[in-house]
Amino acid sequence: MKRYIIRLSYDGSAFCGWQIQNNAPSVQQALENALSTLCRESVHVTGAGRTDTGVNGINYVAHFDVSSSEVPQAAQLCYKLNAILPKEICVHEIRETGEDFHARFGAVSRRYHYFINFNKDPFCSRFSWRCRTPLDMEAMNKAAAYLLGTHDFSCFEKTGGNNATSICTVTHARWEVYTPTHVAVTGFQCREGDYIVFTIQANRFLRNMVRAVVGSLVEVGQGKRSPEWIADLIESGSRSDAGTSVPGNALFFSGAEF
Repeated sequence: MKRYIIRLSYDGSAFCGWQIQNNAPSVQQALENALSTLCRESVHVTGAGRTDTGVNGINYVAHFDVSSSEVPQAAQLCYKLNAILPKEICVHEIRETGEDFHARFGAVSRRYHYFINFNKDPFCSRFSWRCRTPLDMEAMNKAAAYLLGTHDFSCFEKTGGNNATSICTVTHARWEVYTPTHVAVTGFQCREGDYIVFTIQANRFLRNMVRAVVGSLVEVGQGKRSPEWIADLIESGSRSDAGTSVPGNALFFSGAEF
């Protein structure tokens, strides 16, 4: 039996998320079908974390095991996978690893980015959420600081989650202004500060957690809540007390560390 690491990126708009579902296409299912065909045996793929419907992945890490001696070499397998996978999935690398590597349990941290734009932009509408009200980024960063550390984040967890624990350790949470490539290269007309991105890193994330966190921070940015409200939510709030989840198309799983 050989174990392989696979690194890939995907446009989540075509999928119900990473994990296999009975009634909708998933990234995991697409990979398993393609690998099973090429390796001529049933292949199970384990990912670094779940992503919700419509959420995207960049440099997502997974692993799989194969026992067949007829498996193509890693570089050739990568090439063949890209040839038969749907256009929404791109495999960057496949390499053999030790049996002790585990994409889910071995990851010590995971990172997400959430993108927001404030004015109409046809070139980022698929992967950014257009917020139609001004946001106080200083207040949102003050609120985001309360996320840092080890806490019970059940107030941001989707109802019905089956996690053994809702405790996570957040090591980074911050909003920043950024300039999209099409703006920098082509001179697309916009104002400074029209595009912002939220980056959050933690040892683990709960179901729907990042989208609920962003929705809550946006309420702070709109002046509906004080930054201290986030601390109160974490201390004693429930999911119904937190903000509305923002759309998934602007969220990216953007890496895991091992």
